[in-house]
Amino acid sequence: MKKGLLLAAIAVVALCFPMNAQDKETNEEEGYKFTVKKELPITSVKDQNRAGTCWCYSGLGFIEAELLRMGKGEYDFSEMYIVYNTYIDRAKAAVRTHGDVSFSQGGSFYDVIYGMKTFGLVPDVEMPAGAAYGDTLSDHTELSAVSDAVVKAIATGDHKKLQRGPNGPLWEQAIRAIHTAYLGECPTEFTYNGKKYTPKSFYESLGLNPDDYVSITSYTHHPFYEKFVLEIQDNWRWSQCYNLPLDEFMQVFDNAIENGYTIAWGSDVSEQGFRIGSRKGFCVLPETNASAMVGSDMAHWTGMSAKDIQDEAAKHPTPQRWVTQEERQEAFDNWETTDDHGMLIYGTAVDQDGNEYYMVKNSWGDYNPYHGMFYASKAFVRYKTMNIVVHKDALPKDIKKKLGIK
Repeated sequence: MKKGLLLAAIAVVALCFPMNAQDKETNEEEGYKFTVKKELPITSVKDQNRAGTCWCYSGLGFIEAELLRMGKGEYDFSEMYIVYNTYIDRAKAAVRTHGDVSFSQGGSFYDVIYGMKTFGLVPDVEMPAGAAYGDTLSDHTELSAVSDAVVKAIATGDHKKLQRGPNGPLWEQAIRAIHTAYLGECPTEFTYNGKKYTPKSFYESLGLNPDDYVSITSYTHHPFYEKFVLEIQDNWRWSQCYNLPLDEFMQVFDNAIENGYTIAWGSDVSEQGFRIGSRKGFCVLPETNASAMVGSDMAHWTGMSAKDIQDEAAKHPTPQRWVTQEERQEAFDNWETTDDHGMLIYGTAVDQDGNEYYMVKNSWGDYNPYHGMFYASKAFVRYKTMNIVVHKDALPKDIKKKLGIK
């Protein structure tokens, strides 16, 4: 996903504390009333603060939810451990490609899957965010200013040969030192519940299989039921997505939640329907074309401008826009749908008008009436989802067979 820091700066940028259903049934002041249909267990709210690490917070939140589903208990993993190792790998990729691979704070869910398999996992207490500069939250503004400049100077500089020392390329030692200064020292051994672990042995003790997790999307510029590399900058490891027709793609969401599987959700959050509601606890895709309205209340919308309808949607439920496969593709091709933010879907709900929603855990801390979660309408999710990651057993059996997944 693109940098959460940038998104926060422009008023757009994934985890939430699981409240009791009755606590989040209504939002009377804003006119939205939600009834929870299905809610899965998740871990507590986190706050990425001023760091573009939504991909890691949501990715690890997904893994933590998986362990809850598996009956393994509750864990709180260090985001900064995965972030550190991912940033170093991305810096090396940028240098190897002379800057053609971008170096930034962004990442993908695959960075978490790859990271836990390759580098292992550590408890958050062993490498907490912000500790290097006396804080409890991340602020990667200065880190980015320093590390971006170093990587750019090496990757795009006029160097005939890169200097090496006995421990490898000097620039790599420098970039490691920078990240160690700002993120902390990566632990090589620690004690958890009275037992000593390395990051790799800790990960291996959890019983997770990285091959169980698949990425799914829905676009027409590649064949359906095949895999392709999703063409977004933060997919710099070039991981592949399975491609499904849109209606089948949405079946995966519902089948997953109904059968107890949470969903790592990558989405564009620049849409107005997100901006008007996220801090109020909802995210919608209102139908703003009055002539497209149907039903007994159509007269209410006749003559209203798109802005008028949008303003109403900020106050109470309105008819939702149900996009086609073609409209979804056009938005991707026109850069209207971009790779903005990673979050976690962990339940389903309906509003008082019967519109369907997914319950979403964000990573902006306790920032809205629902203490960091919100309800995203199915219409919005259908339109603005970039990709998802789920356990392969979350797929409907017929779709799993079409994709050749065992």
